[in-house]
This record gives sequence, structure tokens and C-alpha cells, in this order.
Amino acid sequence: MTTGFVFHELYLWHNTGNLAGVMPYGNPVEPYEHAENPDTKRRIRNLMAVTGLLDVLTPIAPRAATEDEVLRVHTRQHVEHVRALNDSLGADAGVFTPMGRGSFDIALLAAGGVIEAVDAVLDGRVDNAYALVRPPGHHAMPDLAMGFCIFGNAAIAGRHALATRGLTRIAYVDWDVHHGNGTQAAFYDDPRALTISVHQDRCFPHNSGFLDENGEGRGAGYNINVPLPPGSGVGAYEAVYDRVVLPALEKYRPELIVVPSGFDAGAYDPLGRQMLTSEAYRGLTRRLMRFAEQCCGGRIVMCHEGGYSAPTVPFFAHAVIETLAGAETGLVDPFQQILGNMGQQELQPHQDALIGEAEKLLARLPAA
Repeated sequence: MTTGFVFHELYLWHNTGNLAGVMPYGNPVEPYEHAENPDTKRRIRNLMAVTGLLDVLTPIAPRAATEDEVLRVHTRQHVEHVRALNDSLGADAGVFTPMGRGSFDIALLAAGGVIEAVDAVLDGRVDNAYALVRPPGHHAMPDLAMGFCIFGNAAIAGRHALATRGLTRIAYVDWDVHHGNGTQAAFYDDPRALTISVHQDRCFPHNSGFLDENGEGRGAGYNINVPLPPGSGVGAYEAVYDRVVLPALEKYRPELIVVPSGFDAGAYDPLGRQMLTSEAYRGLTRRLMRFAEQCCGGRIVMCHEGGYSAPTVPFFAHAVIETLAGAETGLVDPFQQILGNMGQQELQPHQDALIGEAEKLLARLPAA
């Protein structure tokens, strides 16, 4: 198994400032650090270097996405708005999306990095790929930066695959704790993409991600949201994948699977209230890989999104990337026993009922 890896030091130079979590500082809010800071991303790469996992991955050099590539998803007004802020020492590009000097250029490099990962997989240079990019992208709307996301990295790469690589069906499986509203918006009326988001109900944004958002026009039926209750653990997520995600993929038969990969559904995350563990993420990855091997030659591209617990996120990401690569580094997650034994990790009745409602959406999804 050959796994590509996208990373660039400049991803860590995207400056989100010294907000306190997600709140602007100023009396009575004391300055601190923004939740979406470089630490978790840096620590992911550092852990892989320490265990030797980094050595078995195939480096994929990112490039800046072109303006035409970005405009397949975003409006020119949005692009020009962010460009105008590129020399600012600190600005808000949209809704909860701080940026600093050079962030426009870094955001282009993030989008281009995911495009390069897609091309490497489609060219057969690697079997699958993980793009550890920053800033994230799955909240970015066509005309608005949102939720720390400037450009829709995954959506831009998907449009690239459809426009230039001859693909006709791609699927998104978003496991970030927050709704992938930007990816949904990019393909809401487009049957060439199945967009699935498994997230915490009304965590962010509070007004999207509901069961009844199923696409419109020619895209009707091709958008599936599973808004899990807060406190959902391994049992709930495994049930969602077995009963909703995998059956939907089987019915749709994509040629490429893209995973907006946030680790904020992991236990201890400051911006989410779910309870996944490194072994849970490993199990979900194996499920997707087994399906991809049968359906699309194993072609999976994961692009990094959220995840804000600096101690635990590196272990979640390591488990996923190690599984993608078919590697065994011998790393034992020291948090696994604690997180895995938290109460109500098993599927709970109220979670089961919600998943049952989501299963009904499969009947609305047209077969390939």
C-alpha cells in the first residue's frame, strides 16, 4: 500500500491571532490563542516523524490552486475580498474566520495541496493520500469564508476531478464534528457528487446539517446529513457507517472517495462533545478502505479539517494514516484506555432512533 502525504511548513504560518478559543479578545475576554492554531497539525507531523510513519509515506508537493480552479466553487467577489486582506496584520475574512498576512496565499496552497493529492491518486502514483493542509475548508461557502475556512479545499479538488480528470461520480464522507455545509453547498444541485456529513447536531453551524437537507433539482437525494446527538460514541458512529454511509456508497458507486477529515469528534475536543477514540477512527478508516477496494480501486483522499485537542488529535490522525498506509509502527495510544472506557460508548436508544431516521434517506438516493 502506497500512501501519499501532503504537507508544507507554510500551512503552519496561517495566523489566526490570539483570540480566546473562538472569541475576539478584549475586556472582559483576556487574550489567549485561537482554537484553530498550528499546534495540532504540527504535533501530528511530529508524532509521525517520531514513530517512523512519516518515512513510509510518499511526499506529495503542494502547489497553489489557480484562480480558475478556485472559481469552480467560489465567486469572484469572495476571492477578491480575501485577496484584499492578504497584507493585513489581522482581519476577519468572514464568519469566525480570522486571517493574517499571507493567509490568502496559504489558503491557495491548501486548496492546491488537496488537488495534488487527488491527481496523485488518480494517476496511480499512490493508492490513497492524506493532505495535512491548513486552513481547513469544509465550511467555506461559495461567497463567504466561515468557521475558520477560507476556500473549500475538498470541494475545489472534487470540481477539479470532475472538470479535468474525466470522473462522473465522486463521494464525500465528512466525519468532522461540525456540519460540512460548504461542501454541501458546492454540490447541492449536482448529482455528480454524493455528499455525506456525519456530525454533532447543531454544533456548527447551528442552522444547517439537518436530515431534511437532501439536495435539490438534479441533486435531489444526493446529500445526506446524519446529525448525531451530543455524547455519541464509538457504537453510534459504527452504526452510522454500517447502516447509512456504506449502504449509500454502495448504491451510488463513486469513482473516488474524499474524506474531509476533522478529529474534533474525538473525546476531549474543546469544540465538540462526541467520544471517538483512535481505535474508532481506525475502524471507520478500515470500513471505507474495504468499500473503496471493491468499488473504486481503493481511491481515497483525506484532507484535514478540524480537531483542537493538541494532546489527543495526533494519536487519532496517526491511527488513520497508519491504517491508510497498511503500516504497523507499534505505537500504542496512551489515551485509548481512558477514552475507550468512557460511559455510554455503546449505541444508545436515542442515537439508534436518529440513525433509523437517517436510514430512510437511502430510499431517496438514486442508484448509479
